[in-house]
Amino acid sequence: MSRLLGVFVATGLVLAGVASTSADDTLPKQAASAMKRAVEFYHGKVAVHGGYVYRYSDDLAKREGEGKVETEKVWVQPPGTPSVGMAYLEAYELLGDEYLLKGARDAVECLIQGQLRTGGWRESVEFDPKERKKFAYRVEKERERQNNHTTFDDDKTQSAMRLLMRLDQVLKFKDKKLHEPSLFALDSVVKAQFPNGGWGQGYDEFPNPADYLVKPASYPESWPRRYPGGKYWYFYTLNDNAMADTIDALLLAGKIYGEPKYRHAALKGGEFLILAQMPEPQPAWAQQYDFDMHPCWARKFEPASITGGESQGAIRILTRLFVETGDRKFLAPIPKALDYLERSRLPNGQIARFYELQTNKPLYFTKTYELTYDDSDLPTHYGFKQDGKLDQLRREYDGVSNLTEKELVARRDSKPSRPKSSAGLEAQVKKLIDSLDDRGAWVDDGQLRYHGKADPTRRVIDSGTFIRNIGTLSRYLAAVRGS
Repeated sequence: MSRLLGVFVATGLVLAGVASTSADDTLPKQAASAMKRAVEFYHGKVAVHGGYVYRYSDDLAKREGEGKVETEKVWVQPPGTPSVGMAYLEAYELLGDEYLLKGARDAVECLIQGQLRTGGWRESVEFDPKERKKFAYRVEKERERQNNHTTFDDDKTQSAMRLLMRLDQVLKFKDKKLHEPSLFALDSVVKAQFPNGGWGQGYDEFPNPADYLVKPASYPESWPRRYPGGKYWYFYTLNDNAMADTIDALLLAGKIYGEPKYRHAALKGGEFLILAQMPEPQPAWAQQYDFDMHPCWARKFEPASITGGESQGAIRILTRLFVETGDRKFLAPIPKALDYLERSRLPNGQIARFYELQTNKPLYFTKTYELTYDDSDLPTHYGFKQDGKLDQLRREYDGVSNLTEKELVARRDSKPSRPKSSAGLEAQVKKLIDSLDDRGAWVDDGQLRYHGKADPTRRVIDSGTFIRNIGTLSRYLAAVRGS
């Protein structure tokens, strides 16, 4: 190599190094710009009345929650309005940018417009004037025969409450139009709790304590092998982890508002789980119990049985209640439950969603909803087999069971550490910046689920994707701004 060529090569390397450094220095600016563009698109172009649904066609002409959604309706169930609003709020708490707070405020205002007189929420909020008349929204004129059914299913009411109370806290409880609905929701949930600490799948009136006995769970003498119908949603339920989600929301409320009744209701919910643990030979939990505390049917594919799914959620929330209180009564049910679930693993290592009472045989359904022991003709809309998280749950149990009171207090009081940047995080951020389109949208390859097989949509805008990506960008920006 000639000396002159060597000089050019060396100079080129230096310049390349300068260019690389310069590009690295611009990444925070690019990330901040991408974040703002993405939020401006989602908040400004995607939102309806400040609210959201699960997914949209690329052109925003078609919308879906759990089914097709008309233009004047938004979804409450995650990853709908509360989830997107929480993404804005958590990003605001990290970064302090006012446009993020505006998105969270609008999502909360949307939820306030959909709060029922019973205090909670349904799966969606209607804004079409004709449709709104069918529901007992607090902000509307009261009419006869309106739907006033608050639901805990799939974290609907609980996720809305979390967003309201978190924003209330961020605003230092000074916004009365937010503060009052937040407390109203929480107080209503407390009033909806049964004397034994349980909640139904939902409610449209508050229980009279004198009408309900407190007793432990037990096996019924017999149970129907065919779906009997009935309004199961009033019964005590763990279905889809409704109980765990409610306890979680009330524990948060107790910390945010310092109001003992919210914490007390959460702990009472834990006491229900202790009562609801079935005796041997199946010391786990059912999805739902009738008022005699016997496992009972819910929907036509949810029989009276022991559940391998929600039992794991019960173990997790009981572990958390021990950490919150130091009271070992919340730990006591766990070892027997874990041992039972380990014994009940399927040959492939999974857990069945349902086990027959007493015999412990896995229960399934055919596509025509006939109860069977045979798993060869399963409906595809429901998880009749699940990947067990038993190893993780046992590690969590072992990790907390020997903690001292001082260590428990330290764990309760620990605050999340400020995010730190890394090469991996930077790579994710670069990918997100590059994948943002000219509008500020992240568009995924995929189809809409409820528009039929003939629907031509092959590119979708998904709220779950938006939430994850905003979280990644906000963590990165908080890391570099804090360094």
